[in-house]
Amino acid sequence: MSGVRHLYVHLPFCAHRCGYCDFVTLVGRRGSHGRYVDALLAELALEDHLLANELESVFLGGGTPTFTEPAELERLLAALPPASEVTVEANPETVTPELARLLLRAGATRVSLGAQSFQAPLLTVLERRAGPDAVRRAFYHLRDAGFDNISLDLLYGIPGQSTAALESDLAEAIALAPEHLSCYELEAKPGTRFTHAHGDDLARQAEAMETYFELVVEALVGAGYRWYETANFCRPGRQARHNLAYWLGRDYVGIGIGAVSTVGRLRWRNRPSLGGYVAALTAATAPPRELEPLPEQVRSRERLMLGLRLDEPVAFAGLADAVDADGLARMERLGLAERRGDGIVLTRRGRFLGGGVTAELVAETPAKSTL
Repeated sequence: MSGVRHLYVHLPFCAHRCGYCDFVTLVGRRGSHGRYVDALLAELALEDHLLANELESVFLGGGTPTFTEPAELERLLAALPPASEVTVEANPETVTPELARLLLRAGATRVSLGAQSFQAPLLTVLERRAGPDAVRRAFYHLRDAGFDNISLDLLYGIPGQSTAALESDLAEAIALAPEHLSCYELEAKPGTRFTHAHGDDLARQAEAMETYFELVVEALVGAGYRWYETANFCRPGRQARHNLAYWLGRDYVGIGIGAVSTVGRLRWRNRPSLGGYVAALTAATAPPRELEPLPEQVRSRERLMLGLRLDEPVAFAGLADAVDADGLARMERLGLAERRGDGIVLTRRGRFLGGGVTAELVAETPAKSTL
């Protein structure tokens, strides 16, 4: 089967923009939701020729997709091509029993719930609208509606967070028994109001990140989750298939403001202007975009770097020029990477060191590799 099998849909609307967020978001704009969905479907029609007849995954991200007006969200979901996995991101305060049933009825198969923490003071620091009880209620609303594939997002390194607080968050999450957990290090971009408000504490937390990371892995692996990607854990067979496509270097199409597509040797990004996006698609033309050619060596390096985040070997086939042979030999001697079958994988210790090991393995130029 030919054609791209992974589709990303960006829904930028939020009730509030959290201080640490650097995604393409728009606060409120309820009067614009219908026009934006019209534009999304127009862009989808323009890009339909790129997509396979049957998709493997569709992912609705944001923003807060579940903040979108329910009727418009249902209309969008109903119009999207069917896929084996259809994920919708949700903030807890938006999830009511009615919304949960709407998502399931409209074709969603998986929900990614942005819990972030179960500690009220930490949720306040993060400027989240939902308290701990709202997180739990949202989870149970989704279960009651019939969802059997729920992911929870947690953050660590939050200003004011202690190891005990993180341990409590992990215990709370494990008790809910989601099929998937994403646990991310908090990254606050320089210059945001969040870094101005919490800069000193963020610096202190940076020193504890390695400890937090090890605690996360120990707790979740100990609870029977597979540590299949650097920040992601799942029950058997419950990997996030859409995100796995990114890590495996698959082609994907993204629609919506700020959305990125990578197809073959070309990447393009829609500009983040709502007005320009809607106007272009109302006129049946492609939205304003930035184009980036991708030479084969660039794609190879990306596939290697992303693939090394996984717990399964990255195949050498087609990537030999991206591997620094001397670096691989050093990492093997240090017990941080190993060859397995026809591929390469980081050891458990190497995965904890992550980016530093990967930097040693990726060739600066194709000529450095002699594999």
